[in-house]
Formats: sequence, C-alpha cells, structure tokens
Amino acid sequence: MTLRHMTIFVSVYKNQGITKAARQLHLAQPSVSLAISELEKYYGVRLFERMGRRIFPTRSGDEFYGYALHIVSLFEEMEKKIKNCDTIGALRIGASITIGTHVLPAKIRQFREGFPQITVEAKIFNSAAIEQHILDNAIDLGLIETRPEHPDILCQPFMEDGLCAIVPSGHPLTAYKKVTLSQLAEYPFLMRERGSAGRDILEACFALEQLSVSPAWESASTQAIVKGVAQGLGVAVLPGLLVEKDIKEHTVSQIPLSKPLRRDFHIIYHKSKYLTSGMKAFIRLCGERKENCK
Repeated sequence: MTLRHMTIFVSVYKNQGITKAARQLHLAQPSVSLAISELEKYYGVRLFERMGRRIFPTRSGDEFYGYALHIVSLFEEMEKKIKNCDTIGALRIGASITIGTHVLPAKIRQFREGFPQITVEAKIFNSAAIEQHILDNAIDLGLIETRPEHPDILCQPFMEDGLCAIVPSGHPLTAYKKVTLSQLAEYPFLMRERGSAGRDILEACFALEQLSVSPAWESASTQAIVKGVAQGLGVAVLPGLLVEKDIKEHTVSQIPLSKPLRRDFHIIYHKSKYLTSGMKAFIRLCGERKENCK
C-alpha cells in the first residue's frame, strides 16, 4: 500500500467513478481499478460497491477516505513547505456570505500588502459548505458565523457581530426604546432561509422564549428581506453588518432588543493543517475586533 494507492482512491471517491478518476489522474482505467483492488485485498474489506456502471463507497470506504484524504493532503503540504510556500504560492480562503461580503475584501487587501507574491483564492458559500471545504482540504482557512461542531475542525473567534431588529419607518414598535422578541413575534416575521447562521441563532432564541414563529416571508437574500420590511410587509432580525447601511440611510428603522443577540465570527482550519507563516499572518489580521448594533 503506497501513497499512489491513496491518491488513486481519493480521486475515485471524489469523482464517484473509475473513468473520471482515470481521466483526472491521466492513467489507464485498468490501472485505477487494479489499485482499488489491491487496497481492498490489502485491508481485507470492500471499499466500493459496484452496481452496474456506478460505484458507491461502503462504510469502510467512507472511513478510509477520511484518513487517505489527509495523508495525501499532508504530503502535498509538505511539498509546498519544502518549496517555500510562505513567500510564493496560493492561500485558499473560504467565507460565509455575511463575512465574505463585509469583512473579507478588506482583510485580503491588507494581506496582499504584506505578502504580494502569495495569490489569494476566495470562495463564498454558507457556513456549512465552508466547513465541508475545510474537511475536504478544498480551502486552507475558513471564516464562518457559527462555531463548528466537527471534531476535526479547530476554531478561534476573531470578531463580534450583533443581530438587529428592524421594522418599517413609522411602525408602532418605533414608539418603544427597546423591544422583546415576544413583541416582535406579534407581527409578520421575515426571515433568512433555514441553515443560515442568523436563522439558526434566531430560532434558538425563540425556543428559549417558548415562542413559535413561522416566517411570513423566507429568503436567502438579506436585501430582499430588508426591502420587504421597508415596504411594510413585516419585521425582521438580521446581522448588523448586513443592515447597518440601510439603517443609516433610514430605509428601515432599528429598535434595540431588550436582550441583545450577539455572536462571534470564527476562523477555522483542519486540526491536521500545517499553518504556514502566511496563514498565521492572515489569522492575526482577522484578530481586529469590530462591534456592531450596540
């Protein structure tokens, strides 16, 4: 069993097939099939189920993939390290939509000033997708709005943000200096889609207050929700970073919550990841705190 076997296995697993893996690795299909058969014989387990022209990983295959992926990845990282990747190469960063829109651009600009020879590659997805990219070694560092649950992902907080209650201008609740979630829940609620970090936090707070709230409008677009609130369709609780401009421009009105809802943003990486000096520098850059919606 060699590194070549593991590299072939990882490619077959990711591509869900022998043909695509062979094409990606520039190998003959029989060579790829032989390598998988040798692995199965070596470990005495079936790694893939073959059904017609398709293959599906077994439970043993899923478990082996976790080890093989990071052994292969560590080898690739060793190659980068030997070739002085601290001063050349690429830094792959992923960020959730909120952070990618309002925080990441400035951080990348700062980083490039100190490391002009390192190319920065950025991917913007939701927090769950960023975590999966970390596990798949598709990115080096991730910036997300939640604390990851996977035991192989390490994290540290780097910034704080709050959730803001917004209502239409002239709404009855604007007569109050502060409002509770139960007061807001008396009106139609506009919410982000399920799975978004802000939605998860809000629903957890509703549950603590024993409130049952069904969204009158649900959207993956924060601006769609803001415009809905501005048109008097309901109220919303959204991340401060995403609505501070609309609040300043009086598109909507903000009402302080009686119990402020705050959250930490986290920078994450795999526990087996070798952190180059460039990665460490980017982590330090992210350490500057900023508060919103006090």
